[in-house]
Amino acid sequence: MPPDHRSGFVALIGKPNVGKSTLLNAWLGERIAAVSAKPQTTRTRLLGILTRPDAQVIFVDTPGIHKPRTKLGEHMVKVARQAIPDADLVLFMVDVSELPTQADMAIAQMLANPSTPPVILVLNKADLLSPDELEAHAAAYESLGHFAGAERISALMGKNLDKLLEMVIARLPLGPRYYPEDQLTDQSERFIASELIREQAMELLQQEVPHALAVVVEEFKERPNNVLYIAATIYTEKESQKGIVIGRNGSMLKQIGTKAREALEPFFGRKVYLDLWVKVRKDWRRDERFLREVGLIGAE
Repeated sequence: MPPDHRSGFVALIGKPNVGKSTLLNAWLGERIAAVSAKPQTTRTRLLGILTRPDAQVIFVDTPGIHKPRTKLGEHMVKVARQAIPDADLVLFMVDVSELPTQADMAIAQMLANPSTPPVILVLNKADLLSPDELEAHAAAYESLGHFAGAERISALMGKNLDKLLEMVIARLPLGPRYYPEDQLTDQSERFIASELIREQAMELLQQEVPHALAVVVEEFKERPNNVLYIAATIYTEKESQKGIVIGRNGSMLKQIGTKAREALEPFFGRKVYLDLWVKVRKDWRRDERFLREVGLIGAE
């Protein structure tokens, strides 16, 4: 390890659906964080670890900061807020294709706290605007606070991600590697599997059903011939939602299973046999005991 090796923790902060998980996955080259067009896809804190010969960056992907309406929502916002003081650097990510909202302004105000680490403003979705629009929108965001730097990117298209990464590494302190160089995340394979299944379910389902879904991996076993067996339960809050997830003659559940396998097999590098079940757990997002049982919130 070179004497000028840098390392540190970088918190990804922003409102829901601005592209935090897309950026993390693009940097790591693996889909370790659930990504969906639906807001509030990320529900818990997830570490993504990027290791190079000269640096190790531990990204803390957090849930989008929003006004919570459930126990799960309260936990999501708490997790995001707690990540800030523990970080060496904060990436405040915004959707520059739209002008700042009240939510963006509230987050900027929160980050203005003197105890907050240095903040880099990440202007995502810059590819969706004309040059003149981009200048106007970027100026509106840059006026929200005093930032250590700012970069215009497209996480989805991969634009300026290397430039942003160099900006991040340059601001990290000198330090050792905290994790082995081949480790991508602090989450278990079971957790990654549940996230990939949930991502596909969210993409295929509409309206309020996605936020009423929890995926719990019940079995995760090696089988002969390098086959991975995964049994998972998709929980809904209502019987009507269960019917939508299953679909006519099981058609929707079959689609979810097919899409999930297509995501799971390249990640784990082997054939996956996937069993999916659907159960109702009434108002599970407000049920603190259930949230603890399935690991969506931890012990206080």
